[in-house]
Formats: sequence, structure tokens, C-alpha cells
Amino acid sequence: MARKSIEERLAQLDAQRQALKARLGKEERAKDTRRKVLLGALVLHRLGEDKREFDRTLKEWLQRELPGFLSRPDDKALFDDLLAAPSARSQQDGSNTSEPDQMATVGIPET
Repeated sequence: MARKSIEERLAQLDAQRQALKARLGKEERAKDTRRKVLLGALVLHRLGEDKREFDRTLKEWLQRELPGFLSRPDDKALFDDLLAAPSARSQQDGSNTSEPDQMATVGIPET
């Protein structure tokens, strides 16, 4: 059995290094996705409660920020219920959308 040359061994090590880097990248993307899912689940849970001032303020902030953040029509369609026109929202739930902005009081920075 012939021994591999140094160049062949280096090539093999480079291939292994690339494979490990790819696996690491995949693990990092999976962690990032999991964090987003869990954070989204928390936000949706809080939006469903609407019992505390923070919950209402979070909803108002999302209604202001999401339209500028979402660019694809399919993504916007996922949030139709949240992004409904203010007059339609106030008729549906009786909410008063003319309340002053209180984002600073709950610690959510304005952008």
C-alpha cells in the first residue's frame, strides 16, 4: 500500500476542515432559527393576552414597525390580522388608537 504524499494529506485535511466549517454553520443557523421561533412564540402569546399595558403597547409597536420591516406580500399576509387598518381594529375590539405612545415607559426603544 503506497503512502499518501504530503500534498494529498493536506488536501484531505482541507476537505475535512471545510466539512467541519459547513457543519458548524448549519448548527449556528439552526440555533438562530430556534431563537427566532421561541421569541416569536412569546410575542404571539403576549399579543393574545392583551391584559396588561405592556401587551397593548407591544401590539401598537408591532403595528407601527412591521409594515416597514416586511417586504414580501406573502410575509405581510401572515400578519393581516395584526396589521388591519386602525379604524377596522377599533371597530372590532373597541380599542382606542389615539392614546399617546408609551414605548419608552415599557423599555422598547423607538426606531
